[in-house]
Amino acid sequence: MTAPALQLSTSVQYLKGVGPKLGQLLARRDIHTVEDLINYYPRAFEDRRAARNIGTLKENDIVSLKAHIVRVSSYNMGKSKRRIYDILLRDQSGQISCKFFRVPYKGYFERFQPQQEVRLIGKVTNYRGKLEFHHPDLREIDPEEEIGDDLIPIYVEIENLSSAKIMRLIRAVFEQLSPEAWGVEKFPADLMKKYQLLTKKEALTQIHFPRHEIADEYHQQKSPAHQRLIFEEFFWLELYLAAKKSGLKKEAGIPIVSDTDLIEQLIKSLPFSMTKAQERAFQEIRVDMKNPHPMHRLVQGDVGCGKTLVAFLAAVQVIGSGYQACLMAPTEILAEQHFKNAKRQLEPLGLQIGLLTGKSKSSERKELLEKLHAGSISLLIGTHALIEDEVQFQNLGLVIIDEQHRFGVEQRAVLKNKGNTKGRSPHFLVMTATPIPRTLAMTVYGDLEVSIIDEMPPGRSPIQTRVIYESKRVEALKFMEAQIQKGRQAYVVYPLVEESEKIDLKNAVEEFEKLQTEFPEIKMGLMHGKMKPQEKDAVMTEFREGKIQILVSTTVIEVGVDVPNANLMIIEHAERFGLSQLHQLRGRVGRGSAKSFCVMIMGRAVSEEARARTQFMEQTTDGFKIAEFDLELRGPGEFLGTRQSGLPGFRLANLVRDVRILQDARQSAFELLQKDGQLKKTENAQLREELLKAHGATALAGIA
Repeated sequence: MTAPALQLSTSVQYLKGVGPKLGQLLARRDIHTVEDLINYYPRAFEDRRAARNIGTLKENDIVSLKAHIVRVSSYNMGKSKRRIYDILLRDQSGQISCKFFRVPYKGYFERFQPQQEVRLIGKVTNYRGKLEFHHPDLREIDPEEEIGDDLIPIYVEIENLSSAKIMRLIRAVFEQLSPEAWGVEKFPADLMKKYQLLTKKEALTQIHFPRHEIADEYHQQKSPAHQRLIFEEFFWLELYLAAKKSGLKKEAGIPIVSDTDLIEQLIKSLPFSMTKAQERAFQEIRVDMKNPHPMHRLVQGDVGCGKTLVAFLAAVQVIGSGYQACLMAPTEILAEQHFKNAKRQLEPLGLQIGLLTGKSKSSERKELLEKLHAGSISLLIGTHALIEDEVQFQNLGLVIIDEQHRFGVEQRAVLKNKGNTKGRSPHFLVMTATPIPRTLAMTVYGDLEVSIIDEMPPGRSPIQTRVIYESKRVEALKFMEAQIQKGRQAYVVYPLVEESEKIDLKNAVEEFEKLQTEFPEIKMGLMHGKMKPQEKDAVMTEFREGKIQILVSTTVIEVGVDVPNANLMIIEHAERFGLSQLHQLRGRVGRGSAKSFCVMIMGRAVSEEARARTQFMEQTTDGFKIAEFDLELRGPGEFLGTRQSGLPGFRLANLVRDVRILQDARQSAFELLQKDGQLKKTENAQLREELLKAHGATALAGIA
């Protein structure tokens, strides 16, 4: 009896060989329908023609081979808790190690026993002169897997559901799908022709039934099937962002038309001249705020480039036109630093500045909120406390968000509704001192215009960076002593506050006491996140005034600390810090005219990735180059951190590898909306329908 034809919307439970139990297993991977199943792409491809034996392997070979397990072992890496699993394989020609630095899933290694025959697919790595595999695809030999194809798709296993079984389910779908089930191609013909894209049906067919004659393209995820599916993933995101941006331009805003004398007063009061990049960024902001729709602009710039001044100028522009402004920072120490700078620069202009954090006293808080609602506070600076319900402005005209990647996008929406400006949205200015590669900015901040401050204020000295190991630490401390004797100041940064029984690292409290013993003539201060705000303030004040010569600290000084006389940064256990943190910490020096230095001290048992990070820091001080390298090392999800809710989960697309496709997809999406702003043309009807299906009515708000 012939099985009934399937539709894309058919539940996978009705697929032959599935049933309710297996259906529940698939549902855990969000595979509910036949369409979900065929969109479960292979993660790699095994080329049976490349089957080899161990004795013939060479570095960078991508191979498939059969071998027997000699042993399965695990051990800790150095003194860290990180565990490495090592499976030793042997065939008639030799033996080789398979190393795993993370566990694929619970119970993975328990499957493998000595003498067991397994199949391995992976890339040969040369590690310290020895050939080995890192995270290969390793699985028991299953007679059902021995399919005679040249190029076989490998799927991520779903618990006890092997790659071979997933492949058979997908093949069954393709055999039973009716020709009509595929529906109409959603992309317009001219877009398909311009980028030489396969149809969706062709792409799905070729990715699950790969063409062996272009095996290398499949291994590199550059086959025509990959190109089409990657383009599609980027395109839907960029079309959504383009629609969102179009919607923002249709929102009612607050036109800030007239320039104010306060701007001129602030610029004249500065003890320095603004850079051309600062002037350009402020001019772009000024033009934006004159429009009848709200500004949504990102200001990117390296550590110490002067973004905060540009933000203050924007705030003064709005305040001078009769509105209020707010600035939200991710940490209390940064909010407090902004508050002090604002009081110093803006209060002389007659503006009242307020500070609101989680530690604000209830009596002060009540008075502050009353003044805010009455309109007497011109600029409110704070942390997440700004989004609490009781915080209400009289007429909020500008929202400034510092370090946007530390906040979720929903917090912008909360602040937007606090304006009390009769249905008109405030202007938004987003700042980041963490330079974001343009490819990532296009994806995460695609609804924002971008200003880049790529020029440092005059008088900044270049920072000489050197990476050393623990054995050279004494020399580094002698160098620090020499700098102090010349009248300079220094930071010494540790990754921990107090001693940890679990992690063998130096800590700030204990090392502070040791340094005091080693250098009794030098005045030192200690600062960490567990101290009360007034204690931190007292230490920082003394450091700024030169009463403290060495500041021993954790990463609380990562942002917002500006002491021009401090010209040396020593970072202990530099291997424990990410590139962005290292760059931010280094940015605390080089703020004066004296030659500045950053010494990164590496501990024991340092990983290859940590070496790569610190060596790159020696080569450049350019934050954008560092960010690009960081993105390559860690990937976009980890680069932004888990708190960023604006980054989609791509199945195939890679923001580093596929940057050209991203640029094409973005250009085509924005051009499409320029030509057909409401997607009403017949050839774009499918796009409109898909946008609505994926993002709901809000996605169409901008183009309705």
